[in-house]
Amino acid sequence: MALPLAACSSGDTGNEATDSGSLSSGPIEIWYSTNEQEIAWGEAVVEAWNAEYPDEEVTAQAIPAGSSSEDVIGASITAGNTPCLVFNTAPSAVPAFQKQGGLVNLSQTFDDAEDYITGRSGDAADGFRSADGDLYQLPWKTNPFMLYYNKDVFTQAGLDAENPTLDTYDDVLAAAQAIKESGAADFAIYPPATADYTNINFDFYPFFLANSGGTQLIEDGEAAFADEAGLETLEFWQTLYADDYSSAEAYSGDMWAGPFADGVAAMGVAGPWGKAQFDGKVNYGVASLPTADGTAAEETATFADSKNIGLYSSCENQQTAWDFLKFATNDENDLALLETTGQFPTRTDVNELAADFLGGEPFFEPFATAVPLAVDVPNVDGLAEKMQVFRDAWSQNVQSGEGDLEAAFEEAATSINGISG
Repeated sequence: MALPLAACSSGDTGNEATDSGSLSSGPIEIWYSTNEQEIAWGEAVVEAWNAEYPDEEVTAQAIPAGSSSEDVIGASITAGNTPCLVFNTAPSAVPAFQKQGGLVNLSQTFDDAEDYITGRSGDAADGFRSADGDLYQLPWKTNPFMLYYNKDVFTQAGLDAENPTLDTYDDVLAAAQAIKESGAADFAIYPPATADYTNINFDFYPFFLANSGGTQLIEDGEAAFADEAGLETLEFWQTLYADDYSSAEAYSGDMWAGPFADGVAAMGVAGPWGKAQFDGKVNYGVASLPTADGTAAEETATFADSKNIGLYSSCENQQTAWDFLKFATNDENDLALLETTGQFPTRTDVNELAADFLGGEPFFEPFATAVPLAVDVPNVDGLAEKMQVFRDAWSQNVQSGEGDLEAAFEEAATSINGISG
């Protein structure tokens, strides 16, 4: 495991003073994700920082347990006890957190924020700007989704396990039928089934992005999923449920990785972080996401599954928080993030920065190719409420295996278009 290095060796030290008025420096608290690889990365970064800056000590912990990270953070904003930084801030939740007054406007608070963020992430940063044009989150890591498949299940079902035909929706449905008829797995694919709005990122949205060439759920303020590309994707998923190739029942274990890791489902969608989840459990391969007509892998858009860093307004020592945020995203620590967690930092030069690592890890090659094609959720006001409208229509008309898709999702689109921020 590669561990982060102190920032003093090269580049921006991440602790240079910013001309930001009377912002305070001193101890801060941070939260990071609960997966063991990110905990290892975070602990090493904190240890390196504290060794250099003992007067600005960072204490860290995994995000407290809750129904979702978004719910935990939202409740913490309401209570006024958020940590200074959360290294697992979902872009879909930023508009709501911002509306709560929970996030610091980085663009307006730190004189070097715009230069630092755009210098690191380039044009990708613009996709995370809020309605006022400012950045309330630092783009941190990108995890382009691929279709994972279980080679042993495919072999048992009489499918080609080394070069499976999974280019089109019809291809996947044919594979699903073979898997069901052979009894090789209980289900072909089993995404999170609960009604939580964020779960569209594990079923409809990645496939819609691929099928539409990267169209977001909401484009130019209007719902964009009720067009031909969207209906093709909706029909594909409705068939999966109608033919019992997928399950609308909540999974009893880990609802994101569990069905595939446990061998219950033959396929699953995940980012490069799936490697750590599935190694030693599944003999797997990866393919680009299917589309209605079949799109070349190098042209297939996908879901970015970004997680960003938010600096929260209850933080007393915001100068230290900003300095630590830069420290954690410098060259050494970004490279360590990829090497330790398998997740790609959101930066323009990641292929150059990680050339040696990527050269020795062929598994990550298709993900690296997909990084420029990865698209995130739209940064629009009221996004959580709008996504929930879609999810409710999904539960009633797709997971049920029946329903007038065109009518239901045109109605959903109309409802979404009527929701103000």
